[in-house]
Amino acid sequence: MDPDFAAALRATLVPLARARRTITYRDLAARVPVPPPHSIHKLTLALEELMREDHFADRPLLAALAVSQTAPGIPGHGFFHLLAELGRYAGPDRGETAAAAHAAELAQAFAYWGADPEPEPDRP
Repeated sequence: MDPDFAAALRATLVPLARARRTITYRDLAARVPVPPPHSIHKLTLALEELMREDHFADRPLLAALAVSQTAPGIPGHGFFHLLAELGRYAGPDRGETAAAAHAAELAQAFAYWGADPEPEPDRP
């Protein structure tokens, strides 16, 4: 993933985590911004890469904040498929089990990414 795009994606998602809010793929693509054509596809590929980076760095998944507009409140199928590939989930990509798995990932992301940064020491 382009390092500038990855940084812009994180810079957009971290404040949302601090506010404990999710964002639809469409709204995220507009905020970052992701140029057409195929903006949502490009965004989902970038979010999957972000998931891999966070997983292998042993961090909660910041990408859990991005949700589908068509399946309100949870991410698309690819999120759950990648969770399974990473060994974090073994279940369907829709329904109560998927919603519960997403809620757990989201809670971890809010707790980690939404935590207040360490205060800087007083400077003379």
